[in-house]
Amino acid sequence: MSAVFGPAGRPDSFEAMGYKKTEQMPDYLQTFGLTAFEYQFGRGVRYTESVVTGFGEKAKAAGIRLSIHSPYYISLSSAEEEKRENSIQYLVDCAKAARLMGADRIVVHTGSCGKMSREEGMALAAQTLRRAVERLDELGYPDITLCPETMGKVNQLGTLSEVLDLCRENERLLPCVDFGHLNARTFGGIKGAEDYKAMLELMEKELGHDRASRFHSHFSKIEYTEKGGEKRHLTFADTVYGPDFQPLMELIAKKGWSPRFICESAGTQAEDAASMRDAYAAALAR
Repeated sequence: MSAVFGPAGRPDSFEAMGYKKTEQMPDYLQTFGLTAFEYQFGRGVRYTESVVTGFGEKAKAAGIRLSIHSPYYISLSSAEEEKRENSIQYLVDCAKAARLMGADRIVVHTGSCGKMSREEGMALAAQTLRRAVERLDELGYPDITLCPETMGKVNQLGTLSEVLDLCRENERLLPCVDFGHLNARTFGGIKGAEDYKAMLELMEKELGHDRASRFHSHFSKIEYTEKGGEKRHLTFADTVYGPDFQPLMELIAKKGWSPRFICESAGTQAEDAASMRDAYAAALAR
């Protein structure tokens, strides 16, 4: 197994290259040599069954690994029981769509603390995740993996340590490590190979080699403020904000790990995913 790369959602060049329909996404990805894609339900789980089924069949034929991003408004840590229950239902709705298209991973935001302590928020998020996994099992989705995501704003739950703590709740959970988010919430804390190495070692220590080696990942350069963290996603052309993907690609190649990298650059996510793939391939060849 090796690492795979792809974009989140529709890059700007999708329509610029003459593509129009969701079912054409696998053809578009193949022009870049990409083998992963993250379907976006950020603003709600709305889809036409025939469309996502046809898309999934083409993706499978092209060898493209699929994941889903669940709605942004999910709050695993809400103080309101109704909102936590609704969040579980949104994940069930995502699982239904995942089954239709052949996706095997669902990325989920962890939520924020609000007026609670981080410890209280984490306890609620962990409880909600446990219930979500149980619900998916009961409904016949034991093959769907939930991936709690590291977050970019300092007031959100989602440091790397917090996400790893959540993933220890169940062997089915995999971390979605968003390196751009982690860099933003630490105000440029990812400087190079040693920082990446420390994160990968922590993942392996907390989750074991098998789960750590196949983690889910988002990657982009992100502008941040010195107070709140994440401000906006950028492209790899930016020279002010990080992080730099090159040291990470070299480490992943050296370790022989097989994560799934989803690029979330602002409009150039396919082109930038291809740049990551090329750097990884070059590191493998050395």
